[in-house]
This record gives sequence, structure tokens and C-alpha cells, in this order.
Amino acid sequence: MAHRLIVPIILAGGAGARLWPVSRDALPKQFLPLFGELSTYQQTLQRLSDKTRFADPIVITGPQFHFFARHQADAVNAKPLIIVEPARRDSAAALAAAAEVARRRDADAVALAVAADHVILDPELFCEAAIAGFDAADNGHIVTFGIKPTEPKTNYGYIQPGARVGESDVFAVDTFKEKPDRATAARYIADNYYWNSGNFLFRAETLLSELAAFEPAIAAAVTQAADKAVDDLGFLRLDKEAFEASPAKSIDHAVMEHTKRAAVVAGNFRWSDIGSWDSLSELSPPDGDGNIFHGDVIASDATGCLVHSNGRLTTLLGTKDLVVVTTSDAVLVADRARTQGVKQLVDTLKQAGRTEATDHPQVHRPWGYYESIDNGDRFQVKRIVVSTGGKLSLQKHAHRAEHWVVVRGTAEVTIGETTQLVHENQSVYIPIGSVHRLANPGKIPLELIEIQTGSYLGEDDIVRLYDM
Repeated sequence: MAHRLIVPIILAGGAGARLWPVSRDALPKQFLPLFGELSTYQQTLQRLSDKTRFADPIVITGPQFHFFARHQADAVNAKPLIIVEPARRDSAAALAAAAEVARRRDADAVALAVAADHVILDPELFCEAAIAGFDAADNGHIVTFGIKPTEPKTNYGYIQPGARVGESDVFAVDTFKEKPDRATAARYIADNYYWNSGNFLFRAETLLSELAAFEPAIAAAVTQAADKAVDDLGFLRLDKEAFEASPAKSIDHAVMEHTKRAAVVAGNFRWSDIGSWDSLSELSPPDGDGNIFHGDVIASDATGCLVHSNGRLTTLLGTKDLVVVTTSDAVLVADRARTQGVKQLVDTLKQAGRTEATDHPQVHRPWGYYESIDNGDRFQVKRIVVSTGGKLSLQKHAHRAEHWVVVRGTAEVTIGETTQLVHENQSVYIPIGSVHRLANPGKIPLELIEIQTGSYLGEDDIVRLYDM
């Protein structure tokens, strides 16, 4: 085993409805620092960074997030291969695509598939579980990581272990059980079932052959998408038409519920999929009144509340068993026992055409990000941050002028035929219709305030003349 490295596959393409309003489709929870200073994606990369155990990871994510995934990986000195899935087809197609890439690199590859949005508080115990399951995976089993339940949760799947596999601490899976009611979950716990953590260890060849047997349409679409994949600025971009032909199905429904090769290894690490706001209580100790506060929160006579304040003061008075989440453009107040219903609430917002359901105040681009600060009739104010070396497209606007005030770093500003450096506490004006470009030539991030004025301020009022 010492000379065989496990190939991590990190699934990072999910949407972000259950932790709304912090997590949204435009910026899902795996890229957010929900627990600690790093995002769960970055924590996952760090957990798999031991080069004596793991090869460089394969990350698969969507076309909105691949640059963001690279930036966050660079920040923790990780060098993954990032695969761009051109459409969401659930976990079976995404995992199969990454496994196909791993197999083409090494026919004997043993891969470890993990979700980018899970929290694991005992990384060394996690690695020990992966090592314990390696031989079983190498011998043709698809090994899942089972978590010993702490209570009869109804939002997790359960695994019934069977006979031991060889001499290892790996057991065959007798059955997978979908999310039960509370009484059934309590019975499962009494019968020594595990929670299904959604982490898998397998030979890439094994998973792909099982997928081909049970879901040939998914397997065929993924193979063709990989055959036609292209390198795009260091990303591996799957073929769009081929990948979209795949049915959308989870890996559990596509393979794990049907295969005879399923096995389970006990994961003795603390784990959460952060499937709801209340699940954060499993990761953070409450205060003496049973409250858990993140951010700028002040409470008086509050008990059993979970509050997540994202950048603004949030206060509670005389409250009990509430979840309160505040962002710059939306507030969630929910009974703590009802947080599983947030996804349905987001669906209601989408049906009402509310952009807050999907769009995030902070919008990430390959060059950095921007966020709206204020807007009104004929004006909009944005904060723009350009990464070191970042450069926006050469562009012009038909309906708006822009004023840029540099508050940090140095801006390289091109207007027409003229290029100039604009330093901190200096400003520049871009008239309507002027061809212009913004770049950061410095060694630190460039931060500026942009004031837009004009008759139309939509993002589609951009004529891009040249893009990097």
C-alpha cells in the first residue's frame, strides 16, 4: 500500500438551497467559510494533502465555479486537476467522469470520492479509515464510509453491515436504507446500522463497470464526454452535448442500491454534511443558554437559538429555539425544528421570481469578484476586488458612465488609447461609450469603489471587445 497513492475525487458542483440565504446557486456552501476561516472545499483539499497517501486530487465542478475552485485551491497550495461539467446531472455522472479520467491516467487507480461540502473534524481518523478500506477497494469492492449514529436522524441514509470482508475491518453491505422516519431510525441504531456518509473508495475500473451494467446510458454519455473533452486554460472541459445526454441520477440510486460489491468501513471521525442550518449545532458547542452564534450577534433573554450574521449586527430579545440568518440582501427567521424546509422556501422564492433565491450579492469572476453596495434610480455602487495579475475584458457601455475610486492597491486603467496607473485615494472617470479596461499589475489585491450612473445599469450593457 505504501507505494500506491489513493486518487481523491472531490465533487464540488452542487447547488446551495438548504443553507439559504448564505448559500445560493450562484455561490454554494462548499465555497463558503461556514465553519472556520476556510471553505469546506479548502478544508477537503487540506484533508487530502498528505503526499505519502494521496495523489493530486481531481475536482469536478460546474462552469460557474471552476476559476473560483482554482483560486481557492491556490490559496491552500493545492494543485488539483479541475474538470468542468457543462451541466448538472447529479452525482452519478459527475463521479463517473472523474473516475474515467482517473482510469485513463492509471488503469489500476484506486479513487476516494468525497463531497466538497462536508465537514470532518478528525482528518487523521478519516485518513485511517481510507487506509483500512484500501485493500477491499483494490480487490473489487466499492467501500463506503459508515458513521456510527449519535441519534435517530431522519435526513440521513442508513447502512446495514453484513459479513466481514477477508481479514480487514471492512464488512459487506447487506442493505442501504433511505431516509427513515424517527421510529425506524431508532430501530436501525439498535441494530447497529451506520449512517451513510456519502464517501466512497473504489477502483475506478470497478465503479465504471458497475455503472455500465446498471445505467448504461450514463456510462455511455460520460465516456463520450471524456473522449471529446478539451483542455481550456488548464481546465479539462467535458463535451457539453455528450454530457447533457446523461440521465440525472445520484450515485446511490444508480449504483450503490444495486451493486453486489458494496462494502462499508467504520468511520470513527466526527462528520456532518451540513444539510441544514440546525446541523451546524453538531459542530459548534452552545453557550450556557443553548445558543450558537456566528458573526456579530448580541442577544438578551434568548435560549436555544442559532444565529449566523454575515457582516451586520443581528440582535435577539426574548426568543427561543429560532434560527436567524442575516445577509446584506436577505434575512431568514425559522423555527429551529423546521430548518429542513428551507429548500422548499427557496423553491417558493424562485416561483415568485425573486433573484435573491439564486443570485449572491458577491459575484465571482475569473479576475476576482464584485458586490453591490447600493442602487437606486439611475445609479449603482459596487465594490470591486481584482486579484493580483487579474485583468477585466476590454469593453464599453452604451447606457452608463463609471467612476472608479481606488481604496487599496494600484489600478492599471485603459481608456481609449491611453493607459494610466491609478493609486490609492485617486479616482478616474469613464464616459459613456468609452472603450476601457481595468487590470491589477500589483502584488496585492486591487480594491475599488465603482459608481455607475446612467439610464440603464444591467449587466448585459457590456460590449466585450477582447477578453483574456
